[in-house]
Amino acid sequence: MHVIDSHTGGEPTRVILNGGPDLGSGLLEVRAMLLDDMHRDFCRSVSAEPRGQVAMVCALLVPPVDPRCVTGVIFFDADAVLGMCGHGTIGLAVTLLRLGRIGIGHHLIETPAGVVGVHVADAHTVTVTNVESRRIHQRVTVAIAGAGAIAGAGAVTEHITGDVAYGGNYFFLVDPSPVPVIATNIRQLTDMCIALREAVQAQGINVDHVILHGPATDPAAHSRNFVLCPDDAYDRSACGTGCSARLACLAADGHLAEGAEIIQESIIGSTYRLSWREGKNGGVIPSITGQAHVMAESTLIFDPADPFRNGIPT
Repeated sequence: MHVIDSHTGGEPTRVILNGGPDLGSGLLEVRAMLLDDMHRDFCRSVSAEPRGQVAMVCALLVPPVDPRCVTGVIFFDADAVLGMCGHGTIGLAVTLLRLGRIGIGHHLIETPAGVVGVHVADAHTVTVTNVESRRIHQRVTVAIAGAGAIAGAGAVTEHITGDVAYGGNYFFLVDPSPVPVIATNIRQLTDMCIALREAVQAQGINVDHVILHGPATDPAAHSRNFVLCPDDAYDRSACGTGCSARLACLAADGHLAEGAEIIQESIIGSTYRLSWREGKNGGVIPSITGQAHVMAESTLIFDPADPFRNGIPT
């Protein structure tokens, strides 16, 4: 299996050029469901250890349905098939440029969430025009038993309020975070996000990611975020679909004007430039600009005698 690895703001993307399962030629959302339902061993084998790593997101190239698109892609990690992936789309565009499959300029890519645009400015810099994003629920409050203990402030039950929004994936966004959003708190931030996701899901609300926001370290940036993904790994980048959900909330609250640009920091200090324009269905069309760097080009080998050929179970 031929793969190319890149990272976008520290978050890895593994583009699978060939050797994936045959998913047919139906709608991309149908092919994504087939991948999720019937090929979980394959997903774990290329994203989880020992071939992958805890933060790995893979991009399986598939033929597009929409003839305007240069490719179709299905993103997944070790735990879930994703509707969209912003950092992965930036990494994919940089990879396709390196391969000579696209050039500098504007291109369309088909995902299960819809068609997204990419503007390739140079060998590393890409702007993604994402699918229309929207706030779904405002001010959802959940009770977290022992939230104070997680945050290091004593074992108490705390009520935490956030918004639910869609940006290609579904997010619960909390601002301000009950835990300081700094790199030395990654374990506490992870535990808090897991507890929040379980509490929101217990209310019958569909979320697969959680974002906690805090003050930025760079005075030029709007805020710093911590993003927990479905596999309980944190996003090293500022998360493109999460930033899309964030833009939808800022726009709905009147806190960011159409066309105005902000900088979003990740937990490790990498950044995206963000803005939005009005969508056709009451939401926003996000614009996310970031940089990706190709790290490796390799052939994955699946030895039938390898006891961990399908990845290490977690």
